[in-house]
Amino acid sequence: MTHRILILGGTTEARQLAGKLAARADISVTLSLAGRTESPVAQGVPVRTGGFGGADGLADYLRKEHTDLLIDATHPYAAQISTNAAQAARMAGVPILALRRPGWEPVEDDRWTQVDTSGEAAQALGPAPRRVFLALGRQEVASFEAAPQHHYLIRSVDPVEPKLAVPDAVYLLARGPFREAEERALLEKHRIDVVVSKNSGGKATYGKIAAARALGLDVVMVQRPALPDVPSAETVEALAVMVDHFVEPAAERGV
Repeated sequence: MTHRILILGGTTEARQLAGKLAARADISVTLSLAGRTESPVAQGVPVRTGGFGGADGLADYLRKEHTDLLIDATHPYAAQISTNAAQAARMAGVPILALRRPGWEPVEDDRWTQVDTSGEAAQALGPAPRRVFLALGRQEVASFEAAPQHHYLIRSVDPVEPKLAVPDAVYLLARGPFREAEERALLEKHRIDVVVSKNSGGKATYGKIAAARALGLDVVMVQRPALPDVPSAETVEALAVMVDHFVEPAAERGV
C-alpha cells in the first residue's frame, strides 16, 4: 500500500523531510510551496506551488487527492497557513502532523527586546536615528515606514518591491545559511547598532544573533505567533519516526 502524504513546506526542514520520506517505496510525497519566493531551492520531489483557497480549498484538495497524511512544515511565522491546515485536516478527516523547529532562547550577554509584531519592532527602535539591520524577509519590512528617521540595511531573498518610503535604506539580496563571522563582518561594515529579527530558530540564520551578541548590539526580536495544537516534532528525524508509526500496519506495531 502506498500512503499519499502532502507536506506544506517552505523551510529547509520540509525539503529534508520530503527527501527522506520519498526514499521509501510505500510513500508518495507531494511538497506544497506557497510561491512567495521567486526562485525557490530545488526540492527533489513533486512540487505544487500556490495557495489552496483557505481551509475549505485545502480540505477539497485533500479529499480529491485521497491524501492519507498532512504534514505542516511551514515557517514558524506562517500562522494563517498552519491554522488553515489544522482546520482542513479536521474537515477532510485526514490526520495531521507538524514539524515545529524550536525557537532561540536568549543567553548571557544577549541584549534582546522582545515584541509581538513588526509594527511593535519599529516602535521599539525609539525616536533617535539608529543604524538598523532588518533581517525579517520582505513581507514584513513595510511596517518600518512608520519610523523613517533610521538608516536601514534590508536583507531578503527576493527584491523588496516597492521599496520602502524612507530616505535612507540599503538593500541586500542573499540566501542563507549565514555564518557568524560573515554576519559580524556585515554588521561592522555597515556600522549597525541594532538588529531586528524574527525568532526563526535553527542554525541557518542564527549567525546574526551570535554576531550581535559578540559586538554588544541590541536585538529587537519579533516573537512567534500562536500555532494550532497538533501532534508535532522538533526535528526531521523525530517527525520521520512519527510518520513511520503512522504508515506501518497495526499488526507490525503490535497493536
